[in-house]
Amino acid sequence: MPVSKTILPSAIKVDLQNEYVRLPLHKGDYKGRTVWYVLTEASDQGAADDLGLNYAPKLANASVGCPSCVQDVTLTGGANAIFNEATIHFAGVPDFSPSRVLTAGPTGFPPSQATPGAVGGPGYSPFIRVAGSPIVYNAPIVAVGDGPFDVDHHTNTADRVLAVHPAAKDTGPAQFHGASVDLLFIRGFDSGKSIIYISTDASDATTAVLERATYVPALNNVAFPGGDDFLGSARERIFPFVNGQTGANNPQAQGLSHLILDGHAGEDASLGDKALLQALSHGGDALNIQGDFPTLKQNNRRDAYSPLWEAQFGEWTQKAVQQKLNTRQTDEFQILKLAAEHPDLLTAPGGAPYGSVKALIDCPVIGYLTTEPQEDLIQPAPGSAVDFSGAYFQG
Repeated sequence: MPVSKTILPSAIKVDLQNEYVRLPLHKGDYKGRTVWYVLTEASDQGAADDLGLNYAPKLANASVGCPSCVQDVTLTGGANAIFNEATIHFAGVPDFSPSRVLTAGPTGFPPSQATPGAVGGPGYSPFIRVAGSPIVYNAPIVAVGDGPFDVDHHTNTADRVLAVHPAAKDTGPAQFHGASVDLLFIRGFDSGKSIIYISTDASDATTAVLERATYVPALNNVAFPGGDDFLGSARERIFPFVNGQTGANNPQAQGLSHLILDGHAGEDASLGDKALLQALSHGGDALNIQGDFPTLKQNNRRDAYSPLWEAQFGEWTQKAVQQKLNTRQTDEFQILKLAAEHPDLLTAPGGAPYGSVKALIDCPVIGYLTTEPQEDLIQPAPGSAVDFSGAYFQG
């Protein structure tokens, strides 16, 4: 993928054939044990620019009402370091040793069995704040130990790690050739455009399995349920469908049943699983729809971006399915309009009113595939829940 279509500046490479993004890999420490993490967002514009990260000012609110939702970490520099990064000392770490299990249910979703392959330990959060600084970073740990790294069954790596590349030898004074990691990305949509992102952590166990993410239940307490763009919120909205159409070659396929049945979701991700990679490259992901995005034209929409997405799970009604109205969706406002005007077609799971569900997912954006998302396909309906001064319109 061309560099010009990459949103995350520090991304080294995006491989559309093997479905991975290569990111710098940073070495840290947890009680004397080596851990490895990636950096994707910062709550401060200067820090984001300096480190090549996505700017996500909402992350400054991640610890509002929940101090433990952000790890307070320390750092130390090497005693003889001339040009190198400091070591972050983490307060918590994921356990990557469990075996991830996903067994399809009768219709795909809900699965009959779902066991996360990684679980955040006490004190762990992907969000960190270095002692003495107010800046919050998104720094999920993706591997532990000093290798070799299990990139087939992920006993010491996150479930999306496809390869770990050690740091290269320095070639001269002030040279730094850091380690890197290849992470399986996810395809989705924003404002009608195709995008790619990664998923690292989730607050719900089943969601973590589907996302190939670390299960971190403490994320449920990040400010605040239904917050979106209101004061004090660290959240944005993402729109998955539980029962969209299925079929590997169906251009209308979308949703969690599609992911499970057509996207090889029950298999461990690896570069050797060509069937899985091919399925995902041909639309086998759930194809979720994201809300505010870093490339949108309006400044307030760009600055409302957060990697912490609050799921708005949608379920097509029997009427919608029978009439084949459960077609692929690509824009958040089209979905919200549909849910508001046609509750006979789209609801939350179980027929509940459409809205936020208790599931948060850490999904940093990587880039877009064709043209960048700039404007939603439709504007919010006047007087709707998303039409309020200062949230989506200038002035």
